[in-house]
Amino acid sequence: GDTTPDVDSPELLHGFYSAIQSLIATDSLLAYHDRSDGGLFVTLAEMAFAGNVGIKAQLNSLPPDLIASVFNEELGGVIQIRSSAYAHVLAQFEAAGLGDYVHTIGHLSDTGDLELWQGSTLVYSSPVHELKIAWWQTSYQLQRLRDNPMCADQELALVSEVDDPGITPLLSFDPNAVLVPVAANTQRPAVAILREQGVNSHIEMAAAFDTAGFDTIDVHMSDLLHGRFDLNDVKGLVACGGFSYGDVLGAGGGWAKSILYSNKLKDTFTQFFNRDDTFSLGVCNGCQMMSHLKSLIPGALHWPSFERNLSEQYEARVATVEVYESPSLFFVDMVGSRLPIAVAHGEGRVQFESQQQMMDAKVALGYVDNKGNMTERYPLNPNGSEHGITGLCSEDGRVTIMMPHPERVFRTVTNSWHPPEWGDRGPWLRMFENARVWVG
Repeated sequence: GDTTPDVDSPELLHGFYSAIQSLIATDSLLAYHDRSDGGLFVTLAEMAFAGNVGIKAQLNSLPPDLIASVFNEELGGVIQIRSSAYAHVLAQFEAAGLGDYVHTIGHLSDTGDLELWQGSTLVYSSPVHELKIAWWQTSYQLQRLRDNPMCADQELALVSEVDDPGITPLLSFDPNAVLVPVAANTQRPAVAILREQGVNSHIEMAAAFDTAGFDTIDVHMSDLLHGRFDLNDVKGLVACGGFSYGDVLGAGGGWAKSILYSNKLKDTFTQFFNRDDTFSLGVCNGCQMMSHLKSLIPGALHWPSFERNLSEQYEARVATVEVYESPSLFFVDMVGSRLPIAVAHGEGRVQFESQQQMMDAKVALGYVDNKGNMTERYPLNPNGSEHGITGLCSEDGRVTIMMPHPERVFRTVTNSWHPPEWGDRGPWLRMFENARVWVG
């Protein structure tokens, strides 16, 4: 209608918030979605999309005006709960003064359809995947005009798939096993968390290495240039992600040239890379930067450059990568694992100088689809890299570069979703612990 949704009772809104927080604290909610954008119908549809399931909704307890009941955007939400938690959930809302506002409206359906019922009358039914295609159309049409239309078509095709299982991790190790017990008197080898103007994620990177038993040191490029820090004092060197110098000279290009065109810095990095007791990691912008330094890194001449994403856009997503057999010290005992990971880059598409160079490359990570197959398909492969390649290492495994961000998801709470059995330790923590084990 023509009535603007508003807050009739701040007290009820406060009670609703408190009840939801109590249910979260007791792990009583499986899902929640407010109805402020599109009303109950859109809310149910979007929840069905997220779970890739059908829903049978019974609207008998709502006002008989179907349009008003399913499309009004007044304050409210839909929660999904276990049937065993029903009494507990109702009690929480009763305690918050909301008992008269709760409606039990249905359950999941095996049919894959969104059904709306009023009593014994089926008033609406549609396959969830068809609704999802319709829901996606505005984004698709805009994307097709703005981005690479081939990528837009590939994403719409993925959205249209009925049997996509979604994020499906597979681990070759136990993420809850602690490789490096960190006691107060345990020696903590030093690792330099290297950054430059425009770099980010250095705090998360430091946290990951600190958790794995390292002493992390914030090192800016100016510290090396002006002699305030010496790489001889550390075992590890990590170049973090971001947009050094705004990527105006290409992704990581300006950062790399500040080293290559300075005799002092070039000698400093060459000496570090040639020490056989050191390791190095480049992530995202740091990956791009280190690829420009491959002439200084023993066994890295096969590395590619990293070019503009095939989608022609910056991609910030969750993708799945598989860990491949490689000499990388970071991925010992992780081979065969398929792990969700954060990606955030505009120039991540690998570009080899020749087919032979690609064949010689020590590939450590590659994008895979939700069924575990290598993929070049957007957005499962967010940048269009050939054979899904997104992580490589030097021939001796001491230097690894990768476009995705493991430091952003080394704790399970920072993942968009994770299996409950993972606990607090995300599986990506293992690669940082592997580095600690390698140092000894």
